[in-house]
Amino acid sequence: MPPDQLKVSPNKPLLEVRNLHIDAVSLSFNEGPQCTPVVEGVSFAIQRGRVLGLIGESGAGKSTVGLATLGYTRPGLRVSRGQVLIDGTSILELPPRELRRIRGARATYVAQSAAAAFNPSRRIGEQVIEAAVYHGISEKRAALKRAKELFELLGLEDPESFAGRYPHQVSGGQLQRAMIAMALCPGPDIIVFDEPTTALDSITQIDVLAAIRSAISQSGVSALYITHDLALVAQVADDILVLRKGRVVEYGRTAQIISEPSREYTQRLMAVKKIARKKSVDLTEPILKVEKVNAAYKRSGPVLFDVTIDLPRARTLAIVGQSGSGKSTLGRVITGLLPPTAGTIYFNDRRLAGQLTDRSNEDLRQLQMIHQNPDLSLNPNQTIGEIIGRPLEFYFGLGGQGQVERIKKLLEQVELPYELLNRYPTALSGGQKQRVSIARALAANPSLIICDEPTSALDPLIADGILRLLSRLQVEVGMSYVFITHDIAIVRAISDFIGVLHRGRVVRFGPKSEVLSPPFDDYTYSLLSSSPKLELGWLDRLLEGRATGALAAARR
Repeated sequence: MPPDQLKVSPNKPLLEVRNLHIDAVSLSFNEGPQCTPVVEGVSFAIQRGRVLGLIGESGAGKSTVGLATLGYTRPGLRVSRGQVLIDGTSILELPPRELRRIRGARATYVAQSAAAAFNPSRRIGEQVIEAAVYHGISEKRAALKRAKELFELLGLEDPESFAGRYPHQVSGGQLQRAMIAMALCPGPDIIVFDEPTTALDSITQIDVLAAIRSAISQSGVSALYITHDLALVAQVADDILVLRKGRVVEYGRTAQIISEPSREYTQRLMAVKKIARKKSVDLTEPILKVEKVNAAYKRSGPVLFDVTIDLPRARTLAIVGQSGSGKSTLGRVITGLLPPTAGTIYFNDRRLAGQLTDRSNEDLRQLQMIHQNPDLSLNPNQTIGEIIGRPLEFYFGLGGQGQVERIKKLLEQVELPYELLNRYPTALSGGQKQRVSIARALAANPSLIICDEPTSALDPLIADGILRLLSRLQVEVGMSYVFITHDIAIVRAISDFIGVLHRGRVVRFGPKSEVLSPPFDDYTYSLLSSSPKLELGWLDRLLEGRATGALAAARR
């Protein structure tokens, strides 16, 4: 239903966005300012105490809309038309001084990455109360008392001690909850949650989501919840707005959107991670064997303990576990970025040197890695052609026209147009950049690729495309994967074998059919039961089961 036809409560909306248009402005030497629409005609309303879920793929304009509700646009963007009203006040027309009185007081923001939002040199408690003190809402002592009450509400143990810690002394899930406390401390009317659980493992994600919902319920605050995960937003939102390419695709009550989506795009969002694969290769030949490996970091100490796993050729081994369980550390050990302190790694029937610099070029070529964040792993100063061409030149001495032809074939293999060859990463979408990362890994013609959370920052449709691409490459060229993830839905879709890591130890390992079948240990059961389901009331049932112990029998 178009937003201008949606019937809202007769009560006055707390937040109202009317016909919002936002353009990207660029300067052309010959033609002057050029405007490209980013958000076109978005309208919605949020009543007091209600939550609107804003979903859509990467580049849909979700965060741009969310920031606009705080009267903010990123550099290079401008609001060309429309209004944003908080309790009837048009904030886009306010002078900067008046706008600053609203931000951090009446309207607050929870970012995707709390680690990037906190100052590492200041204690958590000091930062949580800063806005409340700055706006004169509370004196420092009263604000700190309120912060500790919020820590307890959000499930953080020992609030007194927690307030005195520095950001690096707590986990990602704890820091995310501290950021929610920061947003709640001034007693705002509305909070904008911008992908607040995307980077968290399933157990922590559910704990944080439950904390968010509890805080919203008890404080009576309204919220705009931005995410690309329909299963999550269905547990917290009263209404859902689906955004695509800056335009509203669908807008309605959560129950209606989930049970009877009217638009084909929304239906596609709800039908991802269903990957069919056909394989007929020998399972007895291992390409990778990790035997009793230990690993440690100099400052934080031991991380992995007696890890033993193996992977047959042309198969996928999923490594799952909570944040801090050692998943990425295991990937670093296999690739040689972190030498093991004990144990042995065998690859293609030969023992691998623990240190990357001690490995042969052939070992380096055969074992490649796809990182979680292409924005960090792709050099922004190199063109796509240069990025993909480097391994071709390094491993095969391929240059000139031969290199260009090979790059063209690689781009075709990862379903990217050849026209991207001379562009820079900043000109590409998130999904396109991750495909470039895959093409770079394929350029070395490897036999094993370590995939470290390659889809965690992508929306469902783009992530589904990446997973289907990796699956197709496995069938076509016999590629083997170690797939590091915290997403159980992805594990079910792509894995042949699963290793469950908990505090640096393998607590469960074997074929997917065995690992995902009871009886379960407590930790594996917690991981599996915390995987979000696209069902109304799923979170309520999970939390009730946890509280009563009624689901304990499912482990057996």
